[in-house]
Amino acid sequence: MDYQNAFEAAVRRVKAEGRYRVFADLLRRKGEFPVARWRAPDGQVKDVTVWCSNDYLGMGQLPCVVESMKKAIDDVGSGAGGTRNISGTTHYHVELERSLADLHDKEAALLFTSGYIANEATLSTLGKILPGLIIFSDELNHASMIAGVNGARCEKHVWRHNDVAHLEELLAAAPKDAPKLIAFESVYSMDGDIGPIKAVCDLADTYNALTYIDEVHAVGLYGLRGGGIAEREGLMHRIDIIEGTLGKAYGVMGGYVAANEIVIDAIRSLASGFIFTTALPPALAAGARASVEYLKSAHELREKHQERAATLKLRLAEAGFPVMPSVTHIVPVQVGDPVLCKRMTDMLLDDHGIYVQPINYPTVPKGTERLRLTPTPLHTDAMFDALIEALRDVWQRASQQDLAVKG
Repeated sequence: MDYQNAFEAAVRRVKAEGRYRVFADLLRRKGEFPVARWRAPDGQVKDVTVWCSNDYLGMGQLPCVVESMKKAIDDVGSGAGGTRNISGTTHYHVELERSLADLHDKEAALLFTSGYIANEATLSTLGKILPGLIIFSDELNHASMIAGVNGARCEKHVWRHNDVAHLEELLAAAPKDAPKLIAFESVYSMDGDIGPIKAVCDLADTYNALTYIDEVHAVGLYGLRGGGIAEREGLMHRIDIIEGTLGKAYGVMGGYVAANEIVIDAIRSLASGFIFTTALPPALAAGARASVEYLKSAHELREKHQERAATLKLRLAEAGFPVMPSVTHIVPVQVGDPVLCKRMTDMLLDDHGIYVQPINYPTVPKGTERLRLTPTPLHTDAMFDALIEALRDVWQRASQQDLAVKG
């Protein structure tokens, strides 16, 4: 076996498909988000405007968040000291979990090191807790949810995206006495659409199923206190397990699940992804709690965020760009070709100081490659102007180059 050649061939395949990723070397400017410093391949450092951050509200720069983290470091140092089961639980973790449980009006919450791990560990563990469990998973669920469902090693059925009629067909065909779980998302982050929460909850009541919702692209952003789409629609009490992240709208790091106390206790006691993982550093827990608490009473920031997203969609559409339908803060612009998508983003960065990553397969299906823009409350009208002019330029030049290559 030529191991070296196997790895080289794998990378060559990715490059040939036009989906090889080159990471931009960035440093954000504290207090100036969405401006960042980009270190170009030639070593020059240039200011750029970031248009693809999941720090949707700029909370990673907020003074109260940063100061809370500094204070925690001064108080207890850097790391947590181990796993939560051995030596890694601090009062910072306890306070954050209480804050998250309150956010979702649940009895308890459990912290993980990331939203990915929260999904994978929790869903896989539910298969151990509930013998004979059948999981019904939306076909566009995040990779972490798919990994968790597969890890549960139980019967599973994938229902067509947001198709509750198909979901009901699958539920009706399952044994009545079998434990069931419906897993889906609130905001689907590549298309910007929303899951049918009420309809799913109604089916869960009819077929005696548990509900599991991923709110990672909604917590902090929707609802009067930032509890997500389920809070906005008055449905949090009908969701059995809510999963969220601290690394997007809250601007820090970590993931969590919130549910009633016995559910959380069972997951805490049995989830390998929790038991055997070093706890989040206390400083991260402190910063995340400050962010969560701040956003519980900062609804005007959410309103500003929605206005910015709506304005950008309108302006891009008026300028003739193929903006994909989105009812959320996600602003996807269809390109449809991985090589063209990458070429355009390179031009935006090199020539216009605009940073946006191409979204290619496997994140989205082949043929639906796109630019995924995420305006924040801190993106100004002048930044909108610069983005649109830059897009006009690169769209024309990249398309001409593409035609020349194909011709």
